[in-house]
Amino acid sequence: MKTPGYITTDQPPTAAEYIALRCKVGWGSIEPNTAQNSLNCSLFNTTVRLDGKLIGMARVVGDGFMYFYIQDVIVDPAHQGCGIGQMLMARVETYLASTCQAGATVGLLAAKGKERFYRRYGFIERDGETLGKGMCRFVSE
Repeated sequence: MKTPGYITTDQPPTAAEYIALRCKVGWGSIEPNTAQNSLNCSLFNTTVRLDGKLIGMARVVGDGFMYFYIQDVIVDPAHQGCGIGQMLMARVETYLASTCQAGATVGLLAAKGKERFYRRYGFIERDGETLGKGMCRFVSE
């Protein structure tokens, strides 16, 4: 997909680009080897570039059959509000539509304040009443 100045591809960013973009949104740095291995194990990657520079990315991880998790939907803060997130999610949704079978679960962990963005794509918040509240654990040294 090409929009004036923006070029999307279904290729992963380099590990260095991934780390730099994570840092720009305040997610912190990770080891280059960890970044590369994580990107390599993704089911699907998509990127948006402007003049060759990575300005957005998203990926899907999971088992590829029953469980799919949208991960790392990241847009450079200097380009937020320009529709880059929508471009990324359009690619992710196309991948999921062609891959997911009946009974599959697609999940994500929305960054605080981004819930409304994902509601557009049919995601619901786990309020703890019908479904348990979502949980996660972050591993540190």
